[in-house]
Amino acid sequence: MNFIPQMEPWFGSEEKEAMNVYMEEGGWLTEFRRTALFEKMIAEYTGAKHCVVVNNGTISLTLMAMAAGIKAGDEVIVPNYTMIATPNSLMMFGANPVFVDVEAENLCMDIHQAEKAITSKTKAIMFVNANGRNPKPGIEAFADLCKRHNLIFLEDAAQSLGSRYPDGRHQGTSGVAGSFSFSAPKVISTGQGGAVITNNDELATSLRKLKDFGRTGGGNDIHDSIGYNFKFTEMQAVIGIEQMKKLPWRVERKKEILKKYHSQLKHIKEITFFDQDLVHTTPWFIDVLAEKRDELAKYLKERGIGTRIMYPPINRQVAYQRHGVYTVSDLVGEKGLWLPSSAQLTDEQILTITDAIGKFYK
Repeated sequence: MNFIPQMEPWFGSEEKEAMNVYMEEGGWLTEFRRTALFEKMIAEYTGAKHCVVVNNGTISLTLMAMAAGIKAGDEVIVPNYTMIATPNSLMMFGANPVFVDVEAENLCMDIHQAEKAITSKTKAIMFVNANGRNPKPGIEAFADLCKRHNLIFLEDAAQSLGSRYPDGRHQGTSGVAGSFSFSAPKVISTGQGGAVITNNDELATSLRKLKDFGRTGGGNDIHDSIGYNFKFTEMQAVIGIEQMKKLPWRVERKKEILKKYHSQLKHIKEITFFDQDLVHTTPWFIDVLAEKRDELAKYLKERGIGTRIMYPPINRQVAYQRHGVYTVSDLVGEKGLWLPSSAQLTDEQILTITDAIGKFYK
């Protein structure tokens, strides 16, 4: 049997042909017209006024926070369950991530824990749309919390392209800005890459300066602010344009894949799914809590099926080592497992995976 990976990007003949066309034009490869088109496609898809793409998703988080006014020494509340890029992006310029636990049902930040964590040093909340999900109290509850405490509200929507709030707005548009990632496992990929969307003209201008040496305009050497070099490339944009054309289908296919898993595993009490609103949101990965997780992962690997352990609680990572009680993120660290989740996964492969899981628990 061919190995079924937990996740893999999906590039086809369209990306290859588009790259060939671009190379025949003798382009300089650095960002230019195709980058602008890629940004326009993302902005139109999400309904945002501005989109600024950068070299990766961690940098998009960092620049989003800096452009929003967060500075070294400021505290920013983040979930204890997330990819470590969320807090690392703040540490990069000296801001201090403060961890709070997440909701058991959907792994989004617990708003009650977030409110308890607010101090005089708190500058912002960086909400993470875990696996494209919305929080139980609704995203507006977080926006209102930030308004009451005069905090900046940012969204790490790295996993959420194609997911929306119940009112139809795209995730990442509730706060002052939202960030997406285009790394290899995402629903669309440019290998690496990130994007910030915002409706704030001033923030968008700041982002473009921060990513391009602080230049006052493209191609000149006049700098009225400090900036860096986090630009995109036309190669990434060429791929991204073709990927965006495929996004609507992938969003629907991801939903179908989760429904298939639900149907096949609903009688196995050792597997617990998290809540996922399939009307408005689409799953990035198929995530579950699994009894005897490590043994199950080993069993599946021996049968040609890839899985991946879900993010461990960040406060326990050697890089952070912060004390605290984080019941839900601790549980995910013990039992969380990502099952095969690629958009190109076939129904037959899903049946092979779920049959193997059933046999393991028997």
